[in-house]
Amino acid sequence: MTITFTPTNNLTLPPAWHRLTPIWQGGEEIIQQSLPHTQLAPAWQLMLLGDGSPTRHLELLTGEAVEVDVIDMSLIGMDLDAAPELIQAVPGPRLRRQVWLRTASGQRLAYATSWWEASHVDEYLQNRSLPIWASLARLRTELYRDVRGIYYGDSLALESGFGVTGPFWGRHYLFWHHGQPLTLIYEVFSPYLTKYLGSMQLSAVNADA
Repeated sequence: MTITFTPTNNLTLPPAWHRLTPIWQGGEEIIQQSLPHTQLAPAWQLMLLGDGSPTRHLELLTGEAVEVDVIDMSLIGMDLDAAPELIQAVPGPRLRRQVWLRTASGQRLAYATSWWEASHVDEYLQNRSLPIWASLARLRTELYRDVRGIYYGDSLALESGFGVTGPFWGRHYLFWHHGQPLTLIYEVFSPYLTKYLGSMQLSAVNADA
């Protein structure tokens, strides 16, 4: 596939991605220290603050293959796209990708937006219908997942997409490859996962047990 770049000053930006309106948010210091279990239960902390593959975790939890529905692949040029500030670490011009992660049976589990250097995206997403983890695993790409932000907030668009009411937990992180930032990813998880992970927060009694 050949990508043709449009000069930034003539670029018509695509529709917005679905960012949470935060009720609460935390940065690297919070992520390193962990959160009180009354705010975020241990199983949810493993999902949100750990550096393992969320796609693999979702497969292990549900017992199903996790597939993606790609809802947006848009050139955004050098625009910062209302993304986390770390987007500036990803060389431009950039491409934005939005997906739903769902089970093979159709249950949506997570929403993700990622930003890539447009001229190199085809090297890493050779099959764009695969989750990012699956694509990079096939290439035996060595990566480091650097979680930088965590969010608890609302989104009417995600309520509609997940079919459940918020608030939702989300995060953003950089993928590093050979010492260089590869992509910035912003993920939001569906409360449906309480079926497997349990309650998002523990009561004070349970947290102290």
